[in-house]
Amino acid sequence: MLPQADDAITRDGKTLILAYDHGLEHGPVDFEPNPETADPEQIFELATHDAVTSVAVGKGMAEAYYPSYEDDMALLAKLNGTSNMWVGEPDSAVNWSVDYAADLGADAIGFTLYGGSNHEVEMAEEFAEAQEKARANDMGVVMWSYPRGQGMKSTTDPDTIAYATRLGLELGADIAKVKYPGSPEAMQHAVEMAGPAKVVMSGGSKTDDEAFLSTVEAAVANGASGLAVGRNVFQRENPEEILDALEAVIFDEQSAEEALEGGTAPADD
Repeated sequence: MLPQADDAITRDGKTLILAYDHGLEHGPVDFEPNPETADPEQIFELATHDAVTSVAVGKGMAEAYYPSYEDDMALLAKLNGTSNMWVGEPDSAVNWSVDYAADLGADAIGFTLYGGSNHEVEMAEEFAEAQEKARANDMGVVMWSYPRGQGMKSTTDPDTIAYATRLGLELGADIAKVKYPGSPEAMQHAVEMAGPAKVVMSGGSKTDDEAFLSTVEAAVANGASGLAVGRNVFQRENPEEILDALEAVIFDEQSAEEALEGGTAPADD
């Protein structure tokens, strides 16, 4: 990792990435709880919220929508991704080049690495090429570091998550995105293993406001720089309100309870 390489996609060292690669990775099912968010315009409008430090999208989304919003947000170009129709050993196709992402105005790249997959070696080699190209274009690098594959007994075991953050550092990511490892102590250990690289928590499947914000609070209190989130924002009826609450927790260091009491994110039924 390089100091300050991620400045364009952070604020005061904190991070809130609004991820919208779900149409590729999961399919239309992810939009069913809030059908309006199948329209990418809705997400790009959300990404103008002050809490959002970058929007993570694939090539097609970036081509179609980012030119209209380039003055309002930072672009994190998600370079690889595979549909949920794929049933083989975890792998992720590289769908566009760093040079093309730079031409579209991207500030950083995102890249999934499935540590433990039978395809880990090839993915690490692809990441190395992308990481060095990103440096040549003065772009930050975010690794979606997701241990997954035949040899993995648990993908969220604390030691596994700590290994995942260490992979981010060792391979040259500025930010490693990982699943929450289950406890504040485990989160602290994962952050320590990342050294100078930042760690962000994956938003995961939608949960109720209190549980979600409490987990984000615990992650940030134990060293995480923030969050990379999709469904826990856009699947809500009022996504702007949960972004208000996330801003309070991540950037203003409020507790989840304080953010909720502030009226920013009324609990879902």
